[in-house]
Amino acid sequence: MTAPKTIGVLFIEGYADWEYGLLAASAVEWFGSRAVAISPHGSPLTSIAGFSLSPTRGADPLENNDLDAVAVIGSDGWTAKDAPDVSPLLKAVAARGGVVGGICAGTLALARAGLFEGVSHTSNGRDWILGHEPAYAGSAAYQDVPHAVADNNVVSAPGSAPGTFAAAFLETLFPEQVDQIAGMRAMFAREHATVAPEHGDVS
Repeated sequence: MTAPKTIGVLFIEGYADWEYGLLAASAVEWFGSRAVAISPHGSPLTSIAGFSLSPTRGADPLENNDLDAVAVIGSDGWTAKDAPDVSPLLKAVAARGGVVGGICAGTLALARAGLFEGVSHTSNGRDWILGHEPAYAGSAAYQDVPHAVADNNVVSAPGSAPGTFAAAFLETLFPEQVDQIAGMRAMFAREHATVAPEHGDVS
């Protein structure tokens, strides 16, 4: 029996509540994965909404040798001059063929690690990412799209796209599960489908 895949979800202080739930819950509930909370900080973290999270691991690569994938969750902290450097962990996962993803400001961590070089990617807008990392490697391959982009085991998304981020990340990690992931995409898309108002509905 194949061992379940382990996904590290990487948080820092002020993490965005809406950006990781679909990915982590879907990975565990529908794909039998194990999700672990990682942070370079040693103390509990507080989200944008004020909720507390206690990471189970640090960000040292040696502590995370079992990761098949890692997803960096957005926070305004990634835009700060003293943002933590998680490049060693991201590079280690990528070097062994794992999936590395970033959403919203979490994409800055991937840019700083050089993981966008030679791969299509996206973020919160071309001007936004260049405003924070004007000389990052791979900037010519930026895709100005409102959804997640996956290329060569690197997955990126703007903060407004947690649904496509989850689907693209899991599709990259589980390429054999195309039918199940197509079902995921269809389910997420139905929420945003344009529906003609019923007779008498003036809302």
